[in-house]
Amino acid sequence: MDRHISRYMRILSVLGALLTGLLVIASVAAALEIGDQAPDFTLSSTTGEKIHLGQFEGKKHVLIQFYTMDFQPV
Repeated sequence: MDRHISRYMRILSVLGALLTGLLVIASVAAALEIGDQAPDFTLSSTTGEKIHLGQFEGKKHVLIQFYTMDFQPV
């Protein structure tokens, strides 16, 4: 039984290391520097309207602010 637990622990360790590596690579690849052009994306507004970043192209400034806990029950 200890042999099976040891095997599962090794498998979990390897999977954890792989997941950590993927998350690090994804965070590095997704990072933008000041002045970089943001990739176009589409999100739903609070009224359900689809808004995409490209519709603001040519405007002087665009502020993108994400609320992680907004509209959540307290």
